[in-house]
Amino acid sequence: MVILEELRYSKDHAWARLDDDNRITIGISDYAQEELGDISGITLPEEGDEVIKDESFGSIESQNEVTDLFSPLSGEIVEINQELLDTLEIINEDFYQDGWILLLDISSTTDYYELLTAEEYDEYLKEIIGEEPAEAENEEEEEE
Repeated sequence: MVILEELRYSKDHAWARLDDDNRITIGISDYAQEELGDISGITLPEEGDEVIKDESFGSIESQNEVTDLFSPLSGEIVEINQELLDTLEIINEDFYQDGWILLLDISSTTDYYELLTAEEYDEYLKEIIGEEPAEAENEEEEEE
C-alpha cells in the first residue's frame, strides 16, 4: 500500500496536499481506492461551493456500492478535477496525482497540520486492518 510522506491523511481515508499557493488538493488514499475497487461514478459539488471539515461533500460509486466522500478540511472549492469526471479510472490508476478530486481555498492551515502524518496514517491502517506494527512483527521473527 502506498502512503506518501508529503501528504496528510484523514481517518476517512482522504489525503490532503498543501500546495505552493496555500491551497489544498484533496483526493482519496490508496487504501480507499483499493477498498472501493473499480469506480463507476462520482458525484461532486460545484466550484465555488463550501465544504465543511468531516462532512460529506459528495459520493463515489463502485461495484454496486455508494460511499460518501468526507472533506478533511473546510474551505471553498476553487477547482474540481474535470479529467477525473471524464475518466473515472484515473482514481484507481493514479490516486495521488492525476486522480485528485478537489482543490480548496482555505482560510488557515491549522487544520491541515492536525491531519495524520504518513506515519500516523500507516499506524491507523494497521489498527483497522488488524496488523501489528512492523517493529513488533520483526521482534517476533527474531525470537523464532
